[in-house]
Amino acid sequence: MSPGVRRAGAGQGAATAVQLLITLSFLPSVVEAQVTGVLDDCLCDIDSIDNFNTFKIFPKIKKLQERDYFRYYKVNLKRPCPFWAEDGHCSIKDCHVEPCPESKIPVGIKAGNSNKYSKVANNTKELEDCEQASKLGAINSTLSNQSKEAFIDWARYDDSQDHFCELDDERSPAAQYVDLLLNPERYTGYKGSSAWRVWNSIYEENCFKPRSVYRPLNPLAPSRGEDDGESFYTWLEGLCLEKRVFYKLISGLHASINLHLCANYLLEETWGKPSWGPNIKEFKRRFDPVETKGEGPRRLKNLYFLYLIELRALSKVAPYFERSIVDLYTGNVQEDADTKTLLLNIFQDTKSFPMHFDEKSMFAGDKKGAKSLKEEFRLHFKNISRIMDCVGCDKCRLWGKLQTQGLGTALKILFSEKEIQKLPENSPSKGFQLTRQEIVALLNAFGRLSTSIRELQNFKVLLQHSRDTSTLWWERGTLRCHCI
Repeated sequence: MSPGVRRAGAGQGAATAVQLLITLSFLPSVVEAQVTGVLDDCLCDIDSIDNFNTFKIFPKIKKLQERDYFRYYKVNLKRPCPFWAEDGHCSIKDCHVEPCPESKIPVGIKAGNSNKYSKVANNTKELEDCEQASKLGAINSTLSNQSKEAFIDWARYDDSQDHFCELDDERSPAAQYVDLLLNPERYTGYKGSSAWRVWNSIYEENCFKPRSVYRPLNPLAPSRGEDDGESFYTWLEGLCLEKRVFYKLISGLHASINLHLCANYLLEETWGKPSWGPNIKEFKRRFDPVETKGEGPRRLKNLYFLYLIELRALSKVAPYFERSIVDLYTGNVQEDADTKTLLLNIFQDTKSFPMHFDEKSMFAGDKKGAKSLKEEFRLHFKNISRIMDCVGCDKCRLWGKLQTQGLGTALKILFSEKEIQKLPENSPSKGFQLTRQEIVALLNAFGRLSTSIRELQNFKVLLQHSRDTSTLWWERGTLRCHCI
């Protein structure tokens, strides 16, 4: 090769290297520049949330999730999809969920009624069960199986009037305990049309959106030419606050789940031993402002908005757990006391946050219209919780169900303020209750959001490191170019 050709090649290589350097150095600053400042529809800034989460919430919520009361979650992963014929369950090994053997479940969790938390309440269970069996026995002798099912459905309907989610029936033989620590949320390889259909159904049929308005980057929508999504956001800004909030909550949840998958990605597998860790390329594909045409930073801002909503719910529900009747009972007296102390400590931190979202600004119009809108809001979200039974990957379904149930519980809390204020100190409340399933979902879902924001900080550091490494590489490359 002639020196001239080598110099031309070197020149082209240098140009490419410069472009790569510019791209890598530009990315972290763009991410930071666009995911910063004050959030829309509230008066809180992102830097305050980052600091609060890093130094107060994240270390404590991580410890709480490791406690027995919060690590075991009862879930039915075999419920059929109510909306379309299923494609069959994912055969990828990382999609599999390992249920927890009954022998591993703490006795207090296994024996306790889903609405009882204290040792005293659980000790009365046997007597209540006998009375209930006697009543059911009298009914069962005269009713057909179809009628029995109807009675169960009616009871479930009565119990669900304040629920934003459709809860799994913990008495079902298909419901199993899962150890969340042994089944972490991470990238499983589940993707493509099956996953797209789930999210498409959530956004297109449940986010108050007309069919004529197209979401940005929707792989199932027809091409919109030069429309980069601005028409969608023009439509969104024209909605009432409640419907904008609904969309942001779903978008924030979607962003949080995507962040978990990027942060816990299968990097390699040697001799059957997988290595999991952060995948910068996957993070850029999902959130980089250039690759997502500006959509990524918007999604990340919605993550922060969702964090604020659930943070507000925790601060509002604190009085429910501060009562002496609530013990978070597992059967281990010392651990139960430590768990409650840690939980109340977290609640104190949530109440100290100075820039909470004001839920009173929602459903504040005329009473009839506000009541109708609130019910529509509740039913739309409840429908989304049902769509989670259509997820083909068991591990994705597990964490999808838990996080939607956690958000649904947060919404239930926010719109039950009067009932929470009237809670009796030493007896169960008939006006407002939380099942153990709801409690576990609420705190674990918030733990996932806290982890997402922490992982986002980690990705910023990794991107910065990539830029510095690229700079060193470029400097070495320049020296080589001069030597040719």
